[in-house]
Amino acid sequence: MSAYIYIMTNKKDGTLYIGVTNDLIKRVYEHKESFVESFTKKYNLKSLVYFEVFDAIEEAIIKEKQLKNWKREWKIALIEKENRDWKDLHEGLVKNGY
Repeated sequence: MSAYIYIMTNKKDGTLYIGVTNDLIKRVYEHKESFVESFTKKYNLKSLVYFEVFDAIEEAIIKEKQLKNWKREWKIALIEKENRDWKDLHEGLVKNGY
């Protein structure tokens, strides 16, 4: 079973949220629809700008904790390495069945 870490934002260089899940499409949809009172709802973080896939949830949790301790500029560099324009990756997820 796959697990994922992901980064949500409200705009380029905006507020960042790092999360972990075993169902990325569902979790991003929940953020986009503001189903839960949460940090992402409070700051209107509806754009998925980065994610990584792991074989086990334990690996994803370790990576999530590491990223949460990174400096902001490191997180931005990570996003821009894969997604220079900060495009919302959600549509591609749905098409590719993550």
